Order: sequence, then structure tokens, then C-alpha cells
Amino acid sequence: MKLKTSIFSGLTTLLSAGALLAAGNAGAADALKVGYLPAIGHAKYFIAQEQGFFTKAGLDVELVEFQNSADGINAVVAGKLDTGSFSTPAPLLFYSKGSDIKIIGGIMGQDGSVIVKPERANDIRAIADLRGKKVATVRLASSDAVVRTALNEAGIDWRSDLEFFELKNPPAVIEAVKSGQVDAGVVWGPFDLRAEQQGLKVVVRSGDIYPGHPCCRLIVSSKQLEKPEVVERFLRALLQAEHFSQDHRKETIDSIAKYVKLDRDTLENSFYTPNLDQTTDPNVKGVAKFWQSLVESKFIDGTRQLEPIFAIAPYQSAIETLVKENPDDAFYQARLKQFKERNL
Repeated sequence: MKLKTSIFSGLTTLLSAGALLAAGNAGAADALKVGYLPAIGHAKYFIAQEQGFFTKAGLDVELVEFQNSADGINAVVAGKLDTGSFSTPAPLLFYSKGSDIKIIGGIMGQDGSVIVKPERANDIRAIADLRGKKVATVRLASSDAVVRTALNEAGIDWRSDLEFFELKNPPAVIEAVKSGQVDAGVVWGPFDLRAEQQGLKVVVRSGDIYPGHPCCRLIVSSKQLEKPEVVERFLRALLQAEHFSQDHRKETIDSIAKYVKLDRDTLENSFYTPNLDQTTDPNVKGVAKFWQSLVESKFIDGTRQLEPIFAIAPYQSAIETLVKENPDDAFYQARLKQFKERNL
């Protein structure tokens, strides 16, 4: 997918690296309210906050927890949040209905699971086995949309061939499966591990259904893009947090433990699992593929053109600046290569 120059409209005059850092460190810090879900995939926020990357970027960040994506996006649209990451289908659905939101980056990918009671694991082993079943889910979660689109691809109408129960959050899904009210549930990390600890079994991974699919996307309103240098500094801090997590496991888990109340072994296993893609990249091509699958499965109306939702210039500037400042750093070089592959 080749981006048109219109995506960069109004964002091409970003500050140089020196001016950017000066703006971030001079005077009062820029205040940002950032929405997150209590998921391991959102851990870069916690790391950036606790390890001082937001502060070094000249940002005063307030982290605000939400239990589901719909509530978080409503807060962004209403101006109660400056930014946040709330699944992939949720912002796409809001955008398809006319909401003024932009995708500037990502916080995670994959990490969804279908869970069942152990005695059901032999007859529910694949998406097609959900036909005729009762399934608990959290509407507008990425894993929810992945399951519904996979059902569509298998020739199963998710509106009539099975019954979905849309619950408030993953703990409610786990309880519905444990109690036998439903046959299966759809959750994401660390709730897959919590489900297993409570005797349930993971039978399908979202990454197996849809390898490399994007999950929570970083969104802002168009108004927030009037300060592209602030957005760039925010993304820069997340990239640094992502880098930090690779070489500082103890400090990383210390940071996450302040926000996600689980034992350290569970946190570490969930954060460092190969099922979780933790890159900050916008992943335009992946989102476009997700959009098309949602349209084809009649999950959303695809009348509106997708391209205007992307505002990737701040991320591109952030990663290019970090590469210039750290020319021998393999991590930033790899992220720049990934950006070109996924977005241009």
C-alpha cells in the first residue's frame, strides 16, 4: 500500500532533533492524558512513566485506566483524553461512522486467545468448532474482531450460526466460561494466563488465525495534531521504553507490577511471550488489511476512505531522529526498517 502525500498534510514541518529536545526540556512540561487498558500489551506506558522517558521528553503524563476500548475512544472523541490505545476494530468502527480520529502508532499486536473448560478442549479446537456454540467476548476488542472475521472466512455467519455474549471485560469472560454459561470465551494477555491458572485451556491463538495482526492502535483527535512536536516526543518516549524492556527485565517487570496486579512470574511470562507483538509502529498495511476483513465480514461499513485516518509523520520523525542519534544501535535500525516495510 503506497501512502499518498495527503497523509502528511499539516505535519511536514516538524522540529529538528535539537529544537525538538529543547522544546521538550525548556519551561513547563506538556501535559498529556493517556488512556490505557489493564493489559500486558500496554506496558510501554508503564515503563515510560516509571523509568522517566516521558519526563525526559518534556511530558507530564497522566495515565487513565479503561476497562474496554469503546469507553476509551469515547473519551478521546469527547476531548477528555489526549491519546490512548484501544484495539484496532474500535477506532476503525468509530472512524467509519465519521469520528475525527487519527492513528499515529501502535502499542501491541496479536495476543488474543479463545479459552474453554478442559473437558471442551477436544470438541472446540478451531474457529470452525464454534458453530452452534455460546461465546463470551468483549465487543470491539481486536481478538473479538479476529474471531468474527475468521468465522466469516470459514463460511460461518457469526450473527446466526452461533451466539455471542458481549461482556464488559476479560475477567467477566473468564467467569462465564468457568461457570458453564458459555462454551468458549475470547480474551487477551495476561488474561489468557489467568484463565489457565484457573483451570481453563487456551485452544486458539489470534496470531495463528491472523499472523501479525495489529492490536491496540494509538489514536488522537485531529486537534492534537496541531502540536506535532508533542506527539513526536510522546512516540519517542514509547520507542525508548520498548528498547529499554529488551535489556532490563527486572526493571521492566517492576514498572508493570505497579499497574497490573499479578504475580511477577505471570507478568514476566505474559510480557515476554512470543504471542505478543510489542512494536510501536503504526503498521498502516496491517490496519488496512484489518479494515478490509472487517468490511468483508460486515462488521463495519467501508464507505468512508481509510487513508485519512493515518497520521504517521510524527512516528517517522521520531524513529529517524533516534537512528541519527544512535547510528550503531541495531534496535532503532530494525524499527526504521520495519517502518518502511509496514507503512510505505
